[in-house]
Amino acid sequence: MVFFKSDFPEVPPLPDINVHDFMFTLPGRTPEKDYVLHVDGISGKKVFRSEFLERVRDGATALSAPESSGGFGINAPDGEIVGILSHNALDYVTLVHSLLYIATPFALLSAHSTAFELTHGLRTADVTRLFVQPRLLQTALQAAKEVGLPEDRIYILGGSSSGRKNFSEAIGDVSARRIPRTPVRPAKRDTLAYLVFSSGTTGLPKAVMISHGNINFTLAQTATVATVDPRPETTPVALAFLPMYHTYGLHMFCFRGFLAPLTTVIVPKWDIDLILKVIREYRINILYLIPSAVHQLVQNKNLRQEIFSSVTTIVSGAAHLPPELVDKFRHTLGQPVEYSEGFGMSELTISATRVPTVSLFDGRIPHVPGSVGILLPGMEGRIVRDDGSDAPVGESGELWLRGGNVTLGYWKNEAATRATFVEDGWLKTGDHFRVDELGRLFALQDTLKVSGAQVSPTEIESVLTAHPHKLVVDACVGGVSGGRTADERVPRAWVVLSDEGRKRGTAQVLQELEAWARKNLSSYKWLRGGIEAIHEIPKSPTGKVLRRKLQDQYEEQRLKSITARL
Repeated sequence: MVFFKSDFPEVPPLPDINVHDFMFTLPGRTPEKDYVLHVDGISGKKVFRSEFLERVRDGATALSAPESSGGFGINAPDGEIVGILSHNALDYVTLVHSLLYIATPFALLSAHSTAFELTHGLRTADVTRLFVQPRLLQTALQAAKEVGLPEDRIYILGGSSSGRKNFSEAIGDVSARRIPRTPVRPAKRDTLAYLVFSSGTTGLPKAVMISHGNINFTLAQTATVATVDPRPETTPVALAFLPMYHTYGLHMFCFRGFLAPLTTVIVPKWDIDLILKVIREYRINILYLIPSAVHQLVQNKNLRQEIFSSVTTIVSGAAHLPPELVDKFRHTLGQPVEYSEGFGMSELTISATRVPTVSLFDGRIPHVPGSVGILLPGMEGRIVRDDGSDAPVGESGELWLRGGNVTLGYWKNEAATRATFVEDGWLKTGDHFRVDELGRLFALQDTLKVSGAQVSPTEIESVLTAHPHKLVVDACVGGVSGGRTADERVPRAWVVLSDEGRKRGTAQVLQELEAWARKNLSSYKWLRGGIEAIHEIPKSPTGKVLRRKLQDQYEEQRLKSITARL
């Protein structure tokens, strides 16, 4: 068996305890000085770290107190799973930590869900209680009715709704009545902490089981990295617009922000005008981004370099960020910034790699464009060929990973668990990579084979968006039928026109883009599958481009056309 390991120091042995104790009560976990932990980016409300911790303990008490005394009566041994349906909010973080405190698992539900999608989520996760933002209540009630979740088990998170129990009010009641606080409930390494939805490598969304031990391990990984690549001794300010119901946002804003002093400005969701205002007003230092957000920022007409004068660090995740887009954004900022990217998935709790900084390991492993970095502490990897054998350095294959962040599997889905979580603790990621002699991983992003040559969709997308007249604001390229053989796929593009593009007219713009692509790409990369203007590129809430959706729609329409002619 050929495998490669992390170059970072090993993760030290970890205590088998509740993640709350791991984060807050172990020796050295309390900072010397209190600091502003959270800021509501709309109201300006500030919450200090000490205030947050007190609120979490009151929240845990309210959740576990009997209903007869005004509590929610939630008990982990009863098989409870609490759903959370909300956009980002201060008390979203409070509720997450209060549930961890009482060792009661929760299910992260997308705030963008339709009633149909939410029904699937509630049923898949076996949700027994639901905390919901008022604006999402009607969708929640419709889905709850479908799965038989009683209305008196639906509560309000943030704001209010007449006649419904409210998390914030319950916390205030606990504090006012001085109800004795519940102690931290014990949890072990494999105690279920939460469920998050993922399609895994195939199929419909499944509920990934993340344990207390998984969270502790990822926090220990971050702390281990800091021993060789420390952060500045200041309290930087980060912006939180990424959804907390997704792995990336959850960990960055609900967990990692407690390892060292960090002030997080929380906004409900992505709104580019609000984002630009908040960056300037709160002097944001760290931007946690996804590729679609970077693209929108680069294309935005209101972008001015002075807005980003405080930004020192950019972190990108959730999907591959093309190097060309990184360069464009850096040029837009007009100043040097530290850039970090990595590869991760929910089945890995959050991430497995990170891009090395200039100073890491004294520059022994420099970053190169196109690489997602090196393995995080405590991890091992394999590159596996289609026949199950291990590929050598430089050859591509499926990436398998092993470490304490590999999760427990899929909730009540043994078949999917067996297919993805294999022997000896290895996780089959379903993604193809190659690794070089320095341990740097390179993803093969939806690569097409045309006339025997590899074609990168992201390369073609970059060419289309680089048209000098800025005719498009977004583009997606995927493989469709039309090659020399039945199984060969040729590139097809879907584009969203800019204001300038719409002024010129769709037909003219598509002709110009076709000519531009032929001028700037080798002939085997030409758009032989055609080019189409659409209103919006479909993406997941985390910014991953849903190429498959566009490809399937095209193939379905193509089949109908062929059938009609016959």
